Amino acid sequence: MGRERTVSLIRVFDAPRSRVFETWTRAEHLARWFCPHGFTVPACEAEPRPGGVFRLCMRSPEGRDYWLRAVFREVVVPERLVIAGAADDERGIERIQTVIAASFAAQGGKTRLTLRATASGEGPEAGAMLEDMEQGWTETIGRLAAHLAH
Repeated sequence: MGRERTVSLIRVFDAPRSRVFETWTRAEHLARWFCPHGFTVPACEAEPRPGGVFRLCMRSPEGRDYWLRAVFREVVVPERLVIAGAADDERGIERIQTVIAASFAAQGGKTRLTLRATASGEGPEAGAMLEDMEQGWTETIGRLAAHLAH
């Protein structure tokens, strides 16, 4: 039987909604922040339209590659994104299915991001990935804040 985990985060960024939304939909932005601390994004592709590709490689500090292969399920500029797909372990084996929903609300020149990421999978490798989800998303959204500050 598979396991499921959901991470929900709310964060306010000192940046306009259109700019925050753009950081989620353009590869040149995603490559700078869409990974936990210590990781890099050596490959990224984003086609922000329903059915469009959302694919990126997160490389660990040890040089292991983890791929997220997904599509944009929903794109409402600049309000909401839903990205759905699968994540591979370091051996390139699909381990978890994931759905990432991000909502962007204007709040007096700032942006309130509401994130809900749900993932499920079976086996010990999936279990380890699910266990790391909350920390991974917290660090990733922290990197987004740093990226927006530049």
